[in-house]
Amino acid sequence: MTTSSEHFTTDGGGTPTAAGRFVDVNAIQAMTLVPGLDFQPVLGENLLLNFASYEPHTEAPTHSHAEEQIVIVTEGEFEFTIDGVTRTMRAGDVAVVPPWVPHGARTLDSTCKEIDVFTPPRSTLVDYAATQVEGSRVED
Repeated sequence: MTTSSEHFTTDGGGTPTAAGRFVDVNAIQAMTLVPGLDFQPVLGENLLLNFASYEPHTEAPTHSHAEEQIVIVTEGEFEFTIDGVTRTMRAGDVAVVPPWVPHGARTLDSTCKEIDVFTPPRSTLVDYAATQVEGSRVED
């Protein structure tokens, strides 16, 4: 079992690979891939977070990709399908989607906000996310 002193340590001996930064998600210009579905991606070195907002009656079609994905619902609800199995997800619910597993989502009468975590960064969002990095540095 990991102890707090093992978990919260600076004795790892590693060298930082980049500067840390704070990100104002509200300042990220949303990109719309399908009507009613907006993405606000935040790019790290080895992962990408995507803040997704669904309007009512919006569908993210079934698809698959090389990146592993974790979906975290923060507000509202939607139907999420993983490999043919559909569940209604609400705030606090989490889904784990391994690489290449077909999945998709749709809202019915409500909105939904959720966060996608991708590792490695989702290739179709990397270029857009990289344009949003400037201005989100840690200030001295």
